[in-house]
Amino acid sequence: MGRQVALPPTLAPRLISREAAAAYVCLSPNKFDELVKDGRMPRPRRIDARKVWCVRELDGAADNLPIDGDDATGDDTWGDIDAA
Repeated sequence: MGRQVALPPTLAPRLISREAAAAYVCLSPNKFDELVKDGRMPRPRRIDARKVWCVRELDGAADNLPIDGDDATGDDTWGDIDAA
């Protein structure tokens, strides 16, 4: 039975395929694979031989990606201002 018959259209799936997971986080499947390999995206779960991704885990991984303009070195632009 297909998803469209079994679930109401307003109910989002919890587990999705590789292609859908890549699209969900706005990446190509190959770039998504790269991020999975280096740990920036979650590894898949298994249902027998099938690999699926949890949407909640994808949300968390996306939330943890660096924000453009944030300096990873910890440079505090206002750190040299003496407030006292």
